Amino acid sequence: MNVQRTTRLSRSRRLIAVGAVVAMIAALIAGCGSSDPRNLIESIKSGHVVLGTKYDQPGMGQQNPDGSVVGFDPTVSEFVVNHIADKLGVAHPEITWRETPSAQRETLIGNGEVDMISATYSINEARSKKVAFAGPYLVTYQGLLVRADDTSLTSLTDLDKGKKLCSVSGSTSAQNVKAQLSGVQLQEYDSYSSCVEALRRGKVDALTTDETILAGYANKYPGEFKLVSMTYPKNACVKGKLKKKGAPFSTERYGIGMAKDYPAAVTEANEAVTAMLQPKAGSTESPWSTALRSSLGDSIVDEWIARADAPESGYKLLPTVGDLDFLTSPGTPCEGDS
Repeated sequence: MNVQRTTRLSRSRRLIAVGAVVAMIAALIAGCGSSDPRNLIESIKSGHVVLGTKYDQPGMGQQNPDGSVVGFDPTVSEFVVNHIADKLGVAHPEITWRETPSAQRETLIGNGEVDMISATYSINEARSKKVAFAGPYLVTYQGLLVRADDTSLTSLTDLDKGKKLCSVSGSTSAQNVKAQLSGVQLQEYDSYSSCVEALRRGKVDALTTDETILAGYANKYPGEFKLVSMTYPKNACVKGKLKKKGAPFSTERYGIGMAKDYPAAVTEANEAVTAMLQPKAGSTESPWSTALRSSLGDSIVDEWIARADAPESGYKLLPTVGDLDFLTSPGTPCEGDS
């Protein structure tokens, strides 16, 4: 009798243990996200959204030691979801932040692991075939970060004098420069932060990528760095298109990526970004410009505004929200191309 009771208890315990394991696996699977894309509007109504951003880009998107996330991109995301919530007449949703490395962004959206991504996410033709984009919410360009006391680097062509240019492995930014200036010496590192540290120690002479990312590092180390604008030193043929002498390098338009399944969410996000760009009552500053200044510093933003306002400037700063015509613009073909 005691043996039978012991056997029954043993079986019961095994069943309980198996049930606990199954429950744990189910919870883990649920935590990995649905296989269906998320609908931003429905998530806001539910009171909880999952927003993607970068965790390692000072000024644009960075995670603090306490787990909080700060930067221009997260601020844009928060404004968008709260603006939509206000329009819907619901409470501002709880936000869960998700780190979204560049190579994983489309997958995370498609798998339903995030509602939307704002993470220095340049809108381009290849990406727009996989995800929908609201925006653009910022226009930026490829630039150079150099040491503040280096007077030998004031333009792109100065790199063609045996200078060492830092790039992240796999980056197209440095390859763009190399294609124009054969005298540049490329040094590849595994991250922008590694490049910045090499620049601080004098192991390289410059770092190139989007100006917004460079500005974040310049603002993080006040007085150590300066930004140098990059323009084509001569007419160039890039991917079959003519880039005229003096034209800015690599115009990038940042967008908010989300699932293609819910066009109404894109419309609402565009309306929110448009509202963010509107000046506050009695002020020339908007929530957008205030956030940009707070994230990247007044001096850098003032320089960009002055550059965009200069006569016959090829630069701009303020985006045209909802205008994605640049994706299909034919551009000017190179001489000899049809």
